Amino acid sequence: MNQEQLRALWKHEEDIAHIHGWDFSHIHGRYSVGTGLPWDYGALVRGYLTSGLDILDYDTGGGEFLLALKHPYHKTSATEGYPPNVKLCREKLLPLGITFKECSNPAAIPFEDESFDLVLNRHGSFDAAEIFRLLRPGGMFITEQVGSENDRDLVDMVLPGTDKPFPDLTLEKQRQGFEDAGFQILEAGEAYRPITFYDVGAFVWFARIIEWEFPGFSVDRCFRQLLDMQKTIDQKGEVVGTIHRYMIVAKK
Repeated sequence: MNQEQLRALWKHEEDIAHIHGWDFSHIHGRYSVGTGLPWDYGALVRGYLTSGLDILDYDTGGGEFLLALKHPYHKTSATEGYPPNVKLCREKLLPLGITFKECSNPAAIPFEDESFDLVLNRHGSFDAAEIFRLLRPGGMFITEQVGSENDRDLVDMVLPGTDKPFPDLTLEKQRQGFEDAGFQILEAGEAYRPITFYDVGAFVWFARIIEWEFPGFSVDRCFRQLLDMQKTIDQKGEVVGTIHRYMIVAKK
């Protein structure tokens, strides 16, 4: 393809970049994320989950993970703040009897003090003091988070000099924050793994979805850098970046 054909192809990916819930199926097979984290979030949660617990999944996305737990619906609550996902959750969760409330402020979650035995949060915002307020004595918070170094090598390829959106999201800093809020840390871990793209269009779609990591990204603005990325794929068959994850299990 010549440059203008590539531009047209990539701009199409840019134009259609949207998701419902947290569904990346559009680029399945066109990218891969390194497996082998030292923990499995689902297994971690199930290790602490029993049917009698009142649970909250804050920033539930489209409720996919929450529903996979098959926890009794009348003991299950969820929040979400992203408008397309809010609509999806109302359609999917409320008819099941799950309590769902719209919320985009992690420091003001609309539930009473000590409402829950277990609060879950995967890749969403959180506030340690607010979680402490929501939990009953002995209650647990389990989270897996995207760290501050996530995709930074990819960001530097297309938007060099861009500031980190969440520089404090490291295990060391967050662990201290939870301890300062009154929690006991039961488990914690941090890991880095590769993320690989096999075509530039998949990366364009991804970068538009993850707009907080790639602020101001567009095909037109970053066209020269995308051409460099295409050269790398032509030569090596892939472009590789790095994901950053950490997890915390904390007890009130």
